[in-house]
Amino acid sequence: MADHKIAQSSSTEGLPVAPSMGPTLSGAAAGRRSTLVEARNIVISGLAVAIGLAAALLAQLLIRLIGLITNLSFYGRASLSLASPAGNHLGLLVVVLPALGGLIVGLMARYGSEGIRGHGIPEVMQRVLQEQSRIPPRDTFLKPLSAAIAIGTGGPFGAEGPIIASGAALGSLIGQLLETTAEERKTLLAAGAAAGMAATFGSPVSAVLLAVELLLFEFRPRSLIPVTFASVTATALRVALVGARPMFSMPAFAAAGLLATACYVALGLVAGVASVWVTRAVYAVEDGFAELPMHWMWWPALGGLVVGLVGYFAPRTLGVGYDNITTELSAGFGMRAVAVLCLLKFVSWAVSLGSGTSGGTLAPLFIIGGALGAAVGSGLAHLAPGLGVHPGLAALVGMTATFAGASRALLASVIFGLETTMRPLAVVPLLGGCTAAYLVSSLLMKDTIMTEKIARRGLSAPSEYSADFLTQLLVGEAASRQVVTLDADALVAAARGLLTDGGPHRRHHGYPVVDAQGQLLGVVTWRDILDPALAPSAKLREAISRRPVVIFEDDTLRDAGDLMVREGVGRLPVVSRQEPNKVVAVLSRHDIMAARGRYFEQAGRRERLIRLFGRTPSRAEGSQATPASR
Repeated sequence: MADHKIAQSSSTEGLPVAPSMGPTLSGAAAGRRSTLVEARNIVISGLAVAIGLAAALLAQLLIRLIGLITNLSFYGRASLSLASPAGNHLGLLVVVLPALGGLIVGLMARYGSEGIRGHGIPEVMQRVLQEQSRIPPRDTFLKPLSAAIAIGTGGPFGAEGPIIASGAALGSLIGQLLETTAEERKTLLAAGAAAGMAATFGSPVSAVLLAVELLLFEFRPRSLIPVTFASVTATALRVALVGARPMFSMPAFAAAGLLATACYVALGLVAGVASVWVTRAVYAVEDGFAELPMHWMWWPALGGLVVGLVGYFAPRTLGVGYDNITTELSAGFGMRAVAVLCLLKFVSWAVSLGSGTSGGTLAPLFIIGGALGAAVGSGLAHLAPGLGVHPGLAALVGMTATFAGASRALLASVIFGLETTMRPLAVVPLLGGCTAAYLVSSLLMKDTIMTEKIARRGLSAPSEYSADFLTQLLVGEAASRQVVTLDADALVAAARGLLTDGGPHRRHHGYPVVDAQGQLLGVVTWRDILDPALAPSAKLREAISRRPVVIFEDDTLRDAGDLMVREGVGRLPVVSRQEPNKVVAVLSRHDIMAARGRYFEQAGRRERLIRLFGRTPSRAEGSQATPASR
């Protein structure tokens, strides 16, 4: 027909424009941002700094509150200093104290907020994944208070888990008080969590990495910048309040040689198996409590009795236990003492955590893993001194590797060990040991100690981070260069004839409408052209009802897919930046799916590209290699 032409342009299903509005661009085609962040990110970063300050103060307040309750409970004195319950002289009364604390926590959970139960991080993850990062404001106050009571009365937990959860709740609260998007609330929540961890341990980098791996589920400037600012702020305030000394001091040691490094990697394998066993045991205990014929409010008290009983025979299992970590790193325990601490600390912590009381997982895992590493390191140093294994470094590797295996936060674990000890020579043993534990955990366990709980609730937390293949392909590489365009001045009757003549153009659902100069005016669909309300003598430009949505050639397929979803369309006209009103191609959903299909085909195909002997296969022959999945 004379009223249509074949051109190198593109179409979008359901994307017509009103001629009175003129051709405009929308969505991604409105102009690619010249930077990776927006001005709004400055505002969020400023809020993150404020949250970092508040979370650091909250962390110090919680630590002092734990110290006060510990001193009152075990020593009958009013002091804010963090003290170990191990030196108490209460006798059998020590069995009752953790149970009393558990009873108070159970009452607070039932009549205050059930969100205070557990070690906090899985609950925060669930809020991110399911509730658009909205944490009830009351959790900001009840979580640290309940944790202080549970730990101060002898609970075998670290303060870091509740502090992280409280910082996250604070960030979420700020995000709910202000006008923010769900992504911005998630960033503020993660900023509070990272600030809480940084303020506790003085570990700003590992705090950011932990937030990325467990809460943000992304590595993008829009979230990384505010979270980092919050972590830096909290660490700086911690230095001002308590000094710059390392959280865990340990003696100096020489750089690990080849044999010693191999031993540390082997230790990491053992720690990986231990982390899997520990994780499964904790949730088995939790399942056991769920079978009890009593309300869950009473579970923490029952778990507290076990904590107190274990603490009567092994006082070092009570309380935060940061001093235990320092002693392990200094090789201050004998083999028997470290074995007893490892076993009984695990029993006390697993039962108490499984009961649903309020407490953290990091410090107990560090103590258990550190004891394991110290035992192995001491044994190797005694039996084979020529290997060059340092017992304190072995304890550090065991500590971080156990956490890496249980949480699968690999990089956060490695950097944490470096930051909290300020021993840079440990980097190679830590990296090897933590990676080995990560490998074992990934092979033997689907979920982690952080994600098992939310997985049981029907949620899936991202565990892998990779660049989206669609962000690596440009629209111009995947779009079709041949598409039917319609003349804006053509009659509707002629267009209807075009659609019913059985030609190849019938496969299109939308048609770009252009004027005499080839300028895009809009897109019409079959439904628009066949609309009975449209007179056959009308011109096609009258069938256009809204502005066109187009995509640039140098935008990515990810941009195009997002734009299709936002606009509810299946095709996009493709334009160039030099002439944004002239269509040069068309991109459909099928084109994006075909690009994704090519990725899967390439990823699953095994081929030998170079042969040492014989003729190297040509590119064409290599492309016919059998996919690995067959």
